[in-house]
Amino acid sequence: MTTDTDATNPETDLTADGPAGTRRTADAGRPGSSARPRLTRRTVAGAAAGLAGIVFLVLLPLLNLSLPGVLPGPTYTPGSLQLLAMCMLMAAAALTYHLLLGVAGLLSFGHALYFGAGVYGLAIILQNLDIPLLPAMGLTLLVVIVLAHVVGSISLRVSGIPFAMVTLAFAQAGSVIVGRNPEGSTGGDEGLTLRTDNLPDFLVGVVNTRNLYWLALAVLVAVFIVVTWVQSSRAGHVAAAVRENELRVRVLGLQPYLVKLLIFVVSAILVSIIGMVFLLLQSGAVPRATSADLTITLLVMVVLGGVGSRWGAVIGGVFYTILDQRLTTLANSDAIDALPDILRVPLSEPLFILGTLFILVVLFLPGGLTGTAQRLAQRRKRRGGQSDGGQGTGGQRTEMSREILEESA
Repeated sequence: MTTDTDATNPETDLTADGPAGTRRTADAGRPGSSARPRLTRRTVAGAAAGLAGIVFLVLLPLLNLSLPGVLPGPTYTPGSLQLLAMCMLMAAAALTYHLLLGVAGLLSFGHALYFGAGVYGLAIILQNLDIPLLPAMGLTLLVVIVLAHVVGSISLRVSGIPFAMVTLAFAQAGSVIVGRNPEGSTGGDEGLTLRTDNLPDFLVGVVNTRNLYWLALAVLVAVFIVVTWVQSSRAGHVAAAVRENELRVRVLGLQPYLVKLLIFVVSAILVSIIGMVFLLLQSGAVPRATSADLTITLLVMVVLGGVGSRWGAVIGGVFYTILDQRLTTLANSDAIDALPDILRVPLSEPLFILGTLFILVVLFLPGGLTGTAQRLAQRRKRRGGQSDGGQGTGGQRTEMSREILEESA
């Protein structure tokens, strides 16, 4: 994994003023160009930290660690593993929404449609067709690709709030279809139970929660890699430029519509895969998987973590999921029941606490959790430079020269 970079690479920034911006854009894709990305100490350190984190998460089900108040038990128990797997899936889903909002600037209220298509599509296929898991997932993915192309090609004819409303209309249509339970295919309000006849044995049952945890971890890592690759690609740079100034992109002779459609479809495909794994983890499909509430939840995760940051989406997804799960337990605890009514009533509603937290983050932490951490680190760095006295500037120049020499080498 690599560390976060800005949504627009300065070497391929299409929004740069004048012919220089156009020249840098043209040179970025040319072999042997000076715009080729270079390995820096920060990149290597970030990759090493990411790899170490993955190794730790892989070994976590084999360890006996406890986080009272966060996990329901030691890390090797099925309850804790299921909560951790849910955190990873929601973090991956937030990453797919980051592609829409953080990279392309598309405020969609219908992202849950494709998550629900993955959940219900796979459940219906396994329920009615006698085929193994992987072909069923492939068939579901084919349906999602067609659905995303149709919805995206229509929705992207408009932008801004109209785009959000069109995507919301499609998502609501999908939710209504699930609720109407046509010919008993979706189960209505009760949902669908996962049919396990054609599933591998190592993915069935509480005893195999550890395997589902590892599957969720693999999905999170794969989604992070794909999102990083898309964001760092030429299409990702064009999408970021469209987010900043679509008119200038058109003047350069590029096609914003096709780039936005590509981002839209890739995001839908990724979140549908997450929905399929969610079905395996939950052993069933529930109507909430297609509701607009899920899209709003993903939006809140991205904002909590920091819009425009991949790590922010991951942190926001994990943070929100743990709060959502554990606040329900806290709300029903004896400690809350013993409080006066003026405190007991609001604290017994987890959504009230989550909503209050979201408002506080928006008001006092406009960059989200990762943005705040970056500002604190920069402030600490500036204070360290000032404490060097008269040698501060020289020390900074020496450090810059050392980095330039290392990059040149």
